[in-house]
Amino acid sequence: MIDYIRLIVGAVALLTIAVIVLAFYRVGKELGAIRAVGRAAIQLTFVAIVLRSAIHTGWGAAAVVAVMFTVAAVTAYRRMSTLDRSLVAAVFGCAAGSIVSIGIIVGASVLTRDLRTLIAVSGIIIGGCMTAVTLTGRHLRDGMVHRRDEIEGWLAIGATPRHALRDIARRAAGESLIPGHDQTRTVGLVSLPGAFVGALLAGADAGAAARFQFVVLTGLICAQAVAAVVTAIILTSVDRLELPQPAGT
Repeated sequence: MIDYIRLIVGAVALLTIAVIVLAFYRVGKELGAIRAVGRAAIQLTFVAIVLRSAIHTGWGAAAVVAVMFTVAAVTAYRRMSTLDRSLVAAVFGCAAGSIVSIGIIVGASVLTRDLRTLIAVSGIIIGGCMTAVTLTGRHLRDGMVHRRDEIEGWLAIGATPRHALRDIARRAAGESLIPGHDQTRTVGLVSLPGAFVGALLAGADAGAAARFQFVVLTGLICAQAVAAVVTAIILTSVDRLELPQPAGT
């Protein structure tokens, strides 16, 4: 009970400081911070209860992974829903990256092949794919807005939508990978990632925790690369291109 009281007091103190700072500078995100922390508390409590049984049964683990994937795909879709074929891109982008990385890491026994590892790795990889798909879609949309004249020029001389958007799509995919690459390059120097810290807290020695984190980060590099490229290809594979309008028009 003491630990839970300390947890609540600490969380309230941290959230209060965040709200005060945001209010002081009139950022306007105070309610957003409160909602985010509230949702996190509810969701993590629910997840903890579910995982207690899920890690012991195959169907339970499969259900958890399915929910993770569904939420990731829907979230990515909502972030880029103004683009044609965004739902297809979100589903297949997340699926392609996740299947490749999770299949190799867990299926090929790069890490221990058990349900606990499957759930942990799937959560990290699927989340990374969601980020890559979302950023690819958003950067592509921004490029279509800012380079509208260039795209219309290509279309005017008979280029296909894929050709007209090719350079913008490649740039969008590349930009989406920057956060993941930066995280991997600076691991252990700037921060200790959650998987590493979690393994340590679970009782693993530093060497085992480092191996787990290395595999996960490498898996993320692979998954996000596949997800970003698949997303870019799908979003540019349209027969008729409708360019998005700038915000406020």
